[in-house]
Amino acid sequence: MNDLEAQPPAEPTPPVAPELPSGATLVSGPLYDAQSAPAAPLEPPPPLPDLRSKDGRVVLTDSTVTVLGNTFLLLELERAELTPVRWILWYLLGGLGLATVMIAFLQNWLRTGPAMFGMALTALLLAYGHRGTNRLRLHRLGREMVNFALPGDTLAWQRLVAEVNRRIYRVHDWAAREAVALLAAADEANRQAAQAAADAAGPDKSAEE
Repeated sequence: MNDLEAQPPAEPTPPVAPELPSGATLVSGPLYDAQSAPAAPLEPPPPLPDLRSKDGRVVLTDSTVTVLGNTFLLLELERAELTPVRWILWYLLGGLGLATVMIAFLQNWLRTGPAMFGMALTALLLAYGHRGTNRLRLHRLGREMVNFALPGDTLAWQRLVAEVNRRIYRVHDWAAREAVALLAAADEANRQAAQAAADAAGPDKSAEE
């Protein structure tokens, strides 16, 4: 007996399940069965209340966002991001001016009154440049992004932008679900039409025979 005869027989390869139709492949979860698909239409999500910033620069609704009078559909946006930006020019002018006035005062080139006035002025410039502004960037699908300057508290703007992103995701998720339902309905209609055509062709073939 050779080695090949002594080896046990190989286990049979399990059959591979066929691919699902185009509309059914987008449905997550268990395998999609067109006959068991629910016929009830999808219910839209409940509307969300409108949000408005304290200064009225940004207004967020259930489907749109308005920034400084410019209205954008949430469906056309990919995401929104907020970045604190310093005004470098005023920041540098304030820092260099403050250092210059202090050096001049220590070298007795300036008297106390002008030196204090110069320090106060340059400190204000430094604080103004350090405060800066908030840059809101809206990423649009297939189009160039849009930038806006929003002065004020960064934390408050960050909370509002987080809500904008949440509603953008909500709108896109509902649109995807609706598209899946339409594709599944189209597949079901095609299946029924093919079944009806097969049933109509069956008696004709039997009558010819």
